[in-house]
Amino acid sequence: MSVLEVADIFRRHGDAYRRAHDGRLGRVERRVMSAIELCRTATLGGHVEACSDCGLVRCAYNSCRNRHCTKCQGQARTEWLTARQAELLPVPYFHVVFTLPAPVAEIAFQNKETVYAILFRTVAETLRRIAADPKHLGAEIGLVAVLHTWGQNLHHHPHVHCVVPGGGLSPDGTRWIGCRPGFFLPVRVLSRLFRRLFLDELHIAFEAGDLGFFGDLAALAEPVTFIRRLRELRRIEWVVYAKPPFGGSAQVLAYLGRYTHRVAIANSRLISVTDHDVAFRWKDYRHHGKSKVMTLHADEFIRRFLLHTLPDGFHRIRHYGFLANCHRAAKLALCRKLLDVPTPAPMIAPADEAVSKQLLDRCPCCGGAMITVGTLPRPQPSRPSFWQDTS
Repeated sequence: MSVLEVADIFRRHGDAYRRAHDGRLGRVERRVMSAIELCRTATLGGHVEACSDCGLVRCAYNSCRNRHCTKCQGQARTEWLTARQAELLPVPYFHVVFTLPAPVAEIAFQNKETVYAILFRTVAETLRRIAADPKHLGAEIGLVAVLHTWGQNLHHHPHVHCVVPGGGLSPDGTRWIGCRPGFFLPVRVLSRLFRRLFLDELHIAFEAGDLGFFGDLAALAEPVTFIRRLRELRRIEWVVYAKPPFGGSAQVLAYLGRYTHRVAIANSRLISVTDHDVAFRWKDYRHHGKSKVMTLHADEFIRRFLLHTLPDGFHRIRHYGFLANCHRAAKLALCRKLLDVPTPAPMIAPADEAVSKQLLDRCPCCGGAMITVGTLPRPQPSRPSFWQDTS
């Protein structure tokens, strides 16, 4: 039985959605829709392969490689995890989540590039500043931060997942300072500093003219109204959640593999699509994560999916502290020296990815090797502009 895909929904309802929202649909959203619709179809070209044993011939079409496509994350995830394996340290790892309140999420949606960048900076600064305080840890930490903008119901819900080693380098770089067992940093202290840093940067962006407002938020363009909104946001609690530490490096990699290359909804959650509606599974965390089925009009499903498109070139996975790209190799070498552990061996591809690749290379009828025997060129016009995407 064939598996229902987001691409099937876009192919069936995408043209109607474009017509209905022609004046409000942006370039990025149009390109994402086209990429998903054309992924692994003849339009993108491909190759012909034949079984060396039974002679079965099949066509294999190219992927769109768009980071919002549900079918194009497997290889990217494998390559990313391979690089991360060599960076793991033999210490507990913690998972900390920073969430924007709904009134800030509204501003973020209308100013994605600016506000999401502020979110990343202030999350990293919050963790690093509190960790560096001798009252808490007194160390330079490292972290991997991943932006998610969705909840289970596909509404806009921007939050950042952070995976953080449980400890860090002493200020003079001569020793490793570990966290207390089972405890990283106090979430209330993190929450309040995060709120202050974020709102301060948001105010700076407003003063610099880097924020735009329209529709229901148009009144925020007035300085008096914007300042009033900031005051209101300083009086509410901001949610920071620290989960228990991971059990080991295998769990860290498993977590990273699930979260880093996700899109708004996986194909596996889709149940049905009709001429009018789309049904999918979701977990209602207000009712203890109970699994439910949600049915949306196809137009609404596409609208919610497209809420989570990111600006061109925006990096949704970022590294900070001793894991920052500029000095990661040297800092990790120092960490291993202080922890007295060797550099880990190169990672072998995860078993599920290796099995998937092996299955693709084998004949579905007899198990023989599939050999490329020809190419399938793309029809004119040539390569679409959405071909390459940056994560």
